[in-house]
Amino acid sequence: MNLKPLSNRVLIEPVEEEQKTKSGIVLPDTVEKERPIKGKIIAVGPGKLNDKGERISMSVKVGDVVLFKKYGPDEFELDDKKYLVGDEDDILAVIE
Repeated sequence: MNLKPLSNRVLIEPVEEEQKTKSGIVLPDTVEKERPIKGKIIAVGPGKLNDKGERISMSVKVGDVVLFKKYGPDEFELDDKKYLVGDEDDILAVIE
């Protein structure tokens, strides 16, 4: 299935990082973990329109790895895989 975000929305594949305690113990997948804040951009919308009807281009592109607000994007599951969809404003930084 091919998903195309609308307006200034982005489709993000979350990157699950291995979590460790301060003493170095790796937490297993069965432990309740924090929601991810890092992900890879899978698809971007065309950008939103300004007051004059002109399209504002997106500042991120497919393939960018980004940091985003923890509870900004909405989470959904498709084909047993988790994705996030949110506004471009939910993105805090691009990781280079």
